[in-house]
Amino acid sequence: MATDTALLVIDMQVGNVGAAYQREAIVARLAEMVAEARAAGTPIVFIQHEDDWMRPGVPEWQFLAALTPAEGELVIRKRACDAFYGTPLREELTARGVRHLVVTGVQTELCVDATCRRAASEGFDVTLVADGHTTEDTPTLPAAQIIAHHNRTLGQMAHPDHPIAVRPRAEIAL
Repeated sequence: MATDTALLVIDMQVGNVGAAYQREAIVARLAEMVAEARAAGTPIVFIQHEDDWMRPGVPEWQFLAALTPAEGELVIRKRACDAFYGTPLREELTARGVRHLVVTGVQTELCVDATCRRAASEGFDVTLVADGHTTEDTPTLPAAQIIAHHNRTLGQMAHPDHPIAVRPRAEIAL
């Protein structure tokens, strides 16, 4: 992968993935991607949500054991769905020369969606890993439909300079 690419791992924390659709497969896939990025020297950015329930120190706030940042890897804490809002994410990416984000994580319809859209608006090229994000069933839709809908919708975003590509993991090298 180009040196201007970073892998973004959104909110893969104990309290966020308990009932996530295809949880084990997603965690294994993301752990594989993290290992590949580390081996290739591709920067990894771990996004960590916090709020009144998921606050530093409580078990739910911790990253999953398989997706724990290594020493020196960037961790951005956020309090909103959009990982750019009120955080130094843009500045950190720019300082590292990152222009392309490969996006993974949880929750599809919230933090993954908001961050993909904002990244494109901020001028980043975005690749959403089609089988690298997940969510839970809601009262109105099952998780599989939410994921499929967002893959299609985000893949059709017609941002004039930075469209969002949606690709399966098998087509992405880090």
